[in-house]
Amino acid sequence: MATTSILELHLKPDAVEEGLAVVHRILGETRAFEGCLGVSVIQDSADPAHIVAIERWESPERDAAYREWRAGDGAAPELAEAITAPPGLTVGVPREDI
Repeated sequence: MATTSILELHLKPDAVEEGLAVVHRILGETRAFEGCLGVSVIQDSADPAHIVAIERWESPERDAAYREWRAGDGAAPELAEAITAPPGLTVGVPREDI
């Protein structure tokens, strides 16, 4: 069953363009990771430093494998330098019955 992950980032307001470049590179790796069905990005029109990435994965297991990779060999320490707080992450499965 497919799963969706929502990553919420708050970039440093004085370095939004630099932060977006970091996010762009990282999401390129995300999109190339096995099991990723796609990533959409929303930039808040009222707060350009607020970014939401919506990731679609083939399965919860593929999403978990990606998170494990990001915590190890795929770590992106430059992201920590570009954001003001730890990213928010919501992972779930689509619900057609609600």
